[in-house]
Amino acid sequence: MKIPDIKTSRSADSYTIEHEPISSVDLMERAATQIYFWLVKNLKSKEVSIKIFCGMGNNGGDGLVLARLLASNDIYAQVYIVHVIESFSHDCGLNYERLKEIPEVPMYDIFSAEDFPKISDDDIVVDALFGSGLSRPLEGLAAEMVNHINDNQAVRIAIDIASGLNGDSIGGQGAIVRADYTVSMQFPKMAFLYPENEPFVGKWEVLDIKIHPDYIENVETVNFYTNADVVRPLLHKRGKHSHKGTFGHALLIAGSTGKTGAAMLASESCLRSGVGLLTAHLPKSAMLPLQVYLPEAMISVDKSNDCFSQLPDLQGYDAVGVGPGLGNAKETANALKHLIQEVKVPMVLDADALNIISENKTWLSFLPARTVITPHPKEFERLFGKTDNSQQRLELQREMSQKHNIIIVLKGANTAITFPSGRCFFNSTGNPGMATAGSGDVLTGIILSLMAQHYTPEEAAVIGVYMHGRAGDKAAAQLGQEVMIASDITKSLDFKL
Repeated sequence: MKIPDIKTSRSADSYTIEHEPISSVDLMERAATQIYFWLVKNLKSKEVSIKIFCGMGNNGGDGLVLARLLASNDIYAQVYIVHVIESFSHDCGLNYERLKEIPEVPMYDIFSAEDFPKISDDDIVVDALFGSGLSRPLEGLAAEMVNHINDNQAVRIAIDIASGLNGDSIGGQGAIVRADYTVSMQFPKMAFLYPENEPFVGKWEVLDIKIHPDYIENVETVNFYTNADVVRPLLHKRGKHSHKGTFGHALLIAGSTGKTGAAMLASESCLRSGVGLLTAHLPKSAMLPLQVYLPEAMISVDKSNDCFSQLPDLQGYDAVGVGPGLGNAKETANALKHLIQEVKVPMVLDADALNIISENKTWLSFLPARTVITPHPKEFERLFGKTDNSQQRLELQREMSQKHNIIIVLKGANTAITFPSGRCFFNSTGNPGMATAGSGDVLTGIILSLMAQHYTPEEAAVIGVYMHGRAGDKAAAQLGQEVMIASDITKSLDFKL
């Protein structure tokens, strides 16, 4: 799913109006109808108190249409028109006149704070004040209205975007509606994906308002949202006459004294993700535990009892993964340097491999083209430096992918994957229960497996992150977020879409 910037996405309506063709007021009706369907689906009862706060532009027009459609289903809302400009937009004015014909729906004008209604904690408040086109902080009556809307425990629903929030960036300046739910028209907004904006966005959902398909197909953006529709076409089909050699041979370099578990987690997830053969290169102390735990894995034994210290023969492997539980011994750093210099197949680096590189930053320039690295935020900071917020961090991430010709998987609630081309994919799956020891090792194994199966590094990163989060969601649904551990993610892996 594409995530165009606000300036670009605003042309979607005009393109649809011209090429469908459809009148602008009918397109507003179509959009508001989808909001209506969403709201009715989520209401627990018709016996609710709904207050819709409308501006005088097209976002307010959506709110007016919503009130009329609710009334057609015997759900009555109170509508409040907030007069922050002198006149209605054309389509908002038309729908104001239409709603006046339904006397059961009361409408009230707000010209000052004295006109503000009492909002009960049991109310449902719909924010239809301002849309995504807002480019400056709210002030005056508009800011007072937003603060009044926030000053209670009512459920708040934002139409398209919370009023006061810039659709492309991080909020925080000025008054912003603290939405519990946001229903976005056709596309997500970049603002939804910055952690700092969570108090203003809440749970968000994209509603299909049937923007012209040619516009959706051709609109240019560098930002995307990964869902099942993105991943499904990328998955390889298995031929009837396939054999284990068809699905590649992966080499995993992992483990050190006290961290054998990381190697075991990554090995199992690699095998569970469809690779034909897996060889794990381990210190001597880890050989027996892995053989007992996972007899399907082959083992290459390091000369060291405690850590990765020598490079195995790299011939015959289709992809290499390195990092889980690796430790940071001096001989490990030397062996990792030799690996970077000699590897000729796709590679994924995680955990201690990244920590070693963060102490030797010149090595970044020697990583093979399109190497995948999977840092969490602190590892990213050690590699590339500090930033003031997540928007700056994303800009730096994109810049580093382009500079070093690598794929960066920055783990988080909406894991961001940046490519050397500058494109970024944000993940839609996963939950806080995955914030547990070993979860990243599982992800490394999945991505390694996919690369060994001859997915491109970009495909392996996008599919791997999505499937990892999807398995985490299944585990959380079965066990609960507090109970699940990393091995539960592996047990819940499922590539059926």
